[in-house]
Amino acid sequence: MIIESKFRPLWWLKNPHLQTLWPVLTNKKAHSGRLERFTLSDGDFLDLAWFDADGPLVIILHGLEGSIHSPYARAITSTLHQQGYHVLFMHFRGCSDQPNIKDRSYHSGDTADLSEVIQHVQDVTNKEVYAAIGYSLGGNVLLKWLGEQAEKSVIQRAVTVSVPYILSDAALRMTQGGSKIYQNYLLGKLRKSYRQKFSTHPSPLDVDVDQLHNFASFDDQITAPLHGFSSGKAYYQLCSSRQYLKHIHTRTLLIHAKDDPFMFEKTIPTEEDLSKNVTLELAKQGGHVGFIGGTIKPKRWLEGRILEFLRN
Repeated sequence: MIIESKFRPLWWLKNPHLQTLWPVLTNKKAHSGRLERFTLSDGDFLDLAWFDADGPLVIILHGLEGSIHSPYARAITSTLHQQGYHVLFMHFRGCSDQPNIKDRSYHSGDTADLSEVIQHVQDVTNKEVYAAIGYSLGGNVLLKWLGEQAEKSVIQRAVTVSVPYILSDAALRMTQGGSKIYQNYLLGKLRKSYRQKFSTHPSPLDVDVDQLHNFASFDDQITAPLHGFSSGKAYYQLCSSRQYLKHIHTRTLLIHAKDDPFMFEKTIPTEEDLSKNVTLELAKQGGHVGFIGGTIKPKRWLEGRILEFLRN
């Protein structure tokens, strides 16, 4: 089902780039929670940030090169924790304070690590996972996981925000117009992470990462070979979440804006793509993980909408 969102942008923040950048420019670091280094089955690790409480358990997944210090992470963990939810923020491999051990890192379709974290969370808390929330890349991972699990999913509710439903579309969109700003920024972070990881040992890849100037080339020459895909094209085809939506059995809310500068409007799922358990809430404006409303002063809208969905 597709519904029209009630979100309306603040009158002087209607531009999609302002919506996207405002949370980043006004972000302040907050409490990082109780940190845990979780060892994965292949001997690698990722870092978890816990915000303990007695309420229902919610897992948060971040976007590309995000962390607990990302503005949306600070906002949603604080909001949920204040409302009594037991919150677990999952860093993908290498996205916390130091590089992970293995040559591989994380990618848009890496559902195996999420499965291990969910099992670990259940084991150490003796709680079921009530909900999971994924932003951008993390939302793509979550939707793919939900589709793969289908009726076996142990999650009761799911929310995703600004997901790149077709990865090849997102890679192309980021080469156009003002979206190049985000491409250059994120690729700079990816190149830095790559150089940092292989500063202590040689990379298995014979490639000059500084010559990779768009996502298509980076994913073809770095992401794909490091994670066992035959090519960037194969990676995009296998990991794009739109094809998994019709298999989702968990009650799921997709929040998306038509003017998201990270992707084309044609990338947005249609009614035919959605299972009966999935609702796409579509706003005319909102940018990428923006959704800043208000009348005079900027006011975050996302957290209230997510909380409303989790409660009903």
